[in-house]
Amino acid sequence: MKAIKTEIPGVVLLEPEVFGDARGYFMERFSQRQFDELVGPVRFVQDNESKSHYGVVRGLHFQKGEYAQAKLVSVVRGRVLDVAVDIRRGSPTFGRHVAALLDGENKRQLFIPRGFAHGFAVLSDEAVFQYKCDNYYAPGSEGGIAWDDPALAIDWRLPAGEILLSEKDRRHPKLAPFFRAIQAKALKEGTVIEMKVTTPEGKSLVASIRLTEADMELFRQAADSVKNN
Repeated sequence: MKAIKTEIPGVVLLEPEVFGDARGYFMERFSQRQFDELVGPVRFVQDNESKSHYGVVRGLHFQKGEYAQAKLVSVVRGRVLDVAVDIRRGSPTFGRHVAALLDGENKRQLFIPRGFAHGFAVLSDEAVFQYKCDNYYAPGSEGGIAWDDPALAIDWRLPAGEILLSEKDRRHPKLAPFFRAIQAKALKEGTVIEMKVTTPEGKSLVASIRLTEADMELFRQAADSVKNN
């Protein structure tokens, strides 16, 4: 098993060693010992599986507070674009995301720590998707973010007219202002944050900004506004 770092620390792409011959192939899909060495001591307690057709987008989902979940996701059959969005309060990569192509051929897995919203889009005719969780499903703690929030700038690699959503996923709120206001409570003057911006020419750039006291006052006002509404 090989660990590949992503743009956000803690989100890790895992690539298994596959032994193939004329009969087929063999691989270790999961080894607790190897996972601990490559990623860290996470204990998974629940395995889930779903089957979806082309164009389905599921997400962006997370569980709140003590019910937060870390996930190890993979695809048994088909191909998906898997997305993890950082929603950790005070994180320097808050609002940024990692997108990885997972399929039955590359057999890659994506580890997503607690504090991330997760979703995926099916790019093949159908896909069988599996994921391990380190916390049990808790319906009362469910949360979600709009899959098409422009602030996240996620390219789902699907034509807009072919995307299929559940009614629940159609109603998720955008990341701003609610989550940004919550994050503002944890930021301090001098904190460096990274923000994705789009130039007038349409290019996407990541800018690093060191917060001043004036910035913090604006954040506090935004947070109070959300609290009072």
